[in-house]
Amino acid sequence: MLIKDFYRVVSIQNEETGYQAVIELNKEHAVFDGHFPDNPVMPGVCMIQIIKELVESTTRKILFMQQVSNVKFMALINPQVEQTLVVNFSIEEQEDLLKVKSSIQFQDVIALKMSSVYTQK
Repeated sequence: MLIKDFYRVVSIQNEETGYQAVIELNKEHAVFDGHFPDNPVMPGVCMIQIIKELVESTTRKILFMQQVSNVKFMALINPQVEQTLVVNFSIEEQEDLLKVKSSIQFQDVIALKMSSVYTQK
């Protein structure tokens, strides 16, 4: 985990269309003190990093993000209100590349949609 104690994985399940992970944010983490004081918001770069780490955990590979496309931040995540997030992702392996389609949501609200490509380190 790049950011120590930022979140914990509650579960990862292999679904028909990919994987579904449930994670819990540490609402007391120092990241939220700076982003933003008195109005914490989950940084977009942290959401992208969480997806990368979950894909690495699932594939048991160390990955390098080669490309990100179609990143859509659709809702703010306030860790004081929403600590439990659902991360859905599918992985398509093509030669030396892993193509990942992912989303992060809380309750029925989609916070992020993203397509990314990774290479193995």
